[in-house]
Amino acid sequence: MATQAHSLSYVGCNFLRQRLVLSTLSGRPVKIRKIRARDDNPGLRDFEASFIRLLDKITNGSRIEINQTGTTLYYQPGLLYGGSVEHDCSVLRSIGYYLESLLCLAPFMKHPLRIVLRGVTNDQVDPSVDVLRATALPLLKQFGIDGESFELKIVRRGMPPGGGGEVFFSCPVRKVLKPIHLIDPGKIKRIRGMAYSVRVSPQMANRIVDSARSILNKFIPDIYIYTDHMKGVNSGKSPGFGLSLVAETTNGTFLSAELASNPQGQGAAVLPEDLGRNCAKLLLEEIYRGGCVDSTNQSLALLLMTLGQQDVSKGRGGCEAEMESKKLKMSNGWIEFLRHLKSFFQIMFKIETKPCGEELKGGDKVLLTCVGIGFSNLSKTLK
Repeated sequence: MATQAHSLSYVGCNFLRQRLVLSTLSGRPVKIRKIRARDDNPGLRDFEASFIRLLDKITNGSRIEINQTGTTLYYQPGLLYGGSVEHDCSVLRSIGYYLESLLCLAPFMKHPLRIVLRGVTNDQVDPSVDVLRATALPLLKQFGIDGESFELKIVRRGMPPGGGGEVFFSCPVRKVLKPIHLIDPGKIKRIRGMAYSVRVSPQMANRIVDSARSILNKFIPDIYIYTDHMKGVNSGKSPGFGLSLVAETTNGTFLSAELASNPQGQGAAVLPEDLGRNCAKLLLEEIYRGGCVDSTNQSLALLLMTLGQQDVSKGRGGCEAEMESKKLKMSNGWIEFLRHLKSFFQIMFKIETKPCGEELKGGDKVLLTCVGIGFSNLSKTLK
């Protein structure tokens, strides 16, 4: 399939993961040129090379060509194979950088994916494993991806710059996805959180909890923030602490916010009280923006809507997947993702803006509608 498909060409290192993930799902080869060509240190970075190695491990028959300077990459995708895999991630980015892409690919493997990832579990750049577990997994369940083997577990925590964390992720395979209608987010009913600390005093986590509650208690009474202090070999190689908060609505929407302390030896020391208060404010900001999908998982939701099954039983030409989102973050990355979906899958979204009024509280919203392409997992083993 991939050999006949027309190759897509891009310039620059931006959206590298998006392009490689969409290439793998669509079977279209992709060529990326001038990757940091004018930089003092040109070519692919270590964390990007590690991501390409991970793609090679979970696929069968992929062809990857990189020139000597690392500024040109040609990727011809193979079949998504899955199975049991272990991967050492680069400590320059957290495990969340790799997990975000695995969440997009895992349901379409030949064999259920069981993967152990090692590296940094929480940092200030990528979504942490805690947040992905609390928000991305329930989102995938709405698309019909669920089962006993669907889990994401932190075995060891690892903070930058040393890392040393370990995460286990397993996901069942699905032949088709369910269409969804995410329109009414509902009202916030509870807030849960995780304050973690490694290689510092366990009291740090309690101080974070007290300061976060001092703000959130004015908003809702049902708040529970767990503390997680890992010791010894489970605490990784570097000290640090942080907080992740998740608000759940009456309709099963999860909105999240998180903060982590500065890595050892970088920047000024952060007080746990300030970190707790700032994280609580970030969660309130996320709730104000509203929407049915957390800003961390918007591209995942858009991709799964695109791959949704055509619903002929309804008598319409295709299933209509609708998602109300935040105006937000109609950021560049988001718009670029919609352009990529059009390039790889020839699909376009209808976008309507919904200004806030009597019915809609908080910020302005955007309603996205599309007809699924009826993607089917052809590599799934028949039993």
